[in-house]
Amino acid sequence: MSWIIVGLRSLVTWSAGVLATIVLAPVVIVVALFNDTSPWIDKVIRLWSRTWLVASRSPLTVEGGEHIDPRRSYVVVSNHISTLDIMICLLAAPIPIRFLAKKELFRVPLLAQGMRAVGVIEVDRSARRAAHAGVNKQAKALIDKKRSLIIYAEGTRPRDGVMKSFKKGAFTMAIAAQLPVLPMTIHGAFESMPPGKPWVFGGPVKAVVDPPIETTGMDGSGTSALRDQVFDIISTRVREMGGRVGPAA
Repeated sequence: MSWIIVGLRSLVTWSAGVLATIVLAPVVIVVALFNDTSPWIDKVIRLWSRTWLVASRSPLTVEGGEHIDPRRSYVVVSNHISTLDIMICLLAAPIPIRFLAKKELFRVPLLAQGMRAVGVIEVDRSARRAAHAGVNKQAKALIDKKRSLIIYAEGTRPRDGVMKSFKKGAFTMAIAAQLPVLPMTIHGAFESMPPGKPWVFGGPVKAVVDPPIETTGMDGSGTSALRDQVFDIISTRVREMGGRVGPAA
């Protein structure tokens, strides 16, 4: 693919994504003022997500969607390889679902107000222990509203595309809330839109959903085993689809 095409695709993708944010963020802000659990919010969020994938020419295939019960809430755990991961997860799991975002994103006008309106959880990584308490408080408020959470257990996007070990936070949260963990594996997003770079190459992306793992009756002593179980599931999927995996914790 020539760099001229890559440049044009990158320009189209970022322009479409920014425009979608400018147009749709005020919509969810207004809707949330009247009803922050309105199904229209999730329709708008999925439209925003679809805009990014269409503009980047990254057609999405979902496998295992039958494992998602729309009547239940989950802690969705996925690998993290691209900016497109959020959009892919929001479309692959057609349930009211929110995610954690670093505090820097909450400095972006309109995007910040839109994220706060729909309940996206703000994470200040520099705050450490205080950050965990804040995240847990925000997560409980979402769970009480029957929302699901997407958590990328690696903690950040690896710049080399190699899946890293999982941290315990997602699994601690799932056990505390007694919510099932829903493993989701993303493939192709790194090649389509590598993290830390402005370039968009496009190409097919895929999300594979595995059966949920129940946490009912678990306590904190089962956190490490649950983390390792989910890591094994997702890492196996990554390898099956040609991806690369680093060592487990």
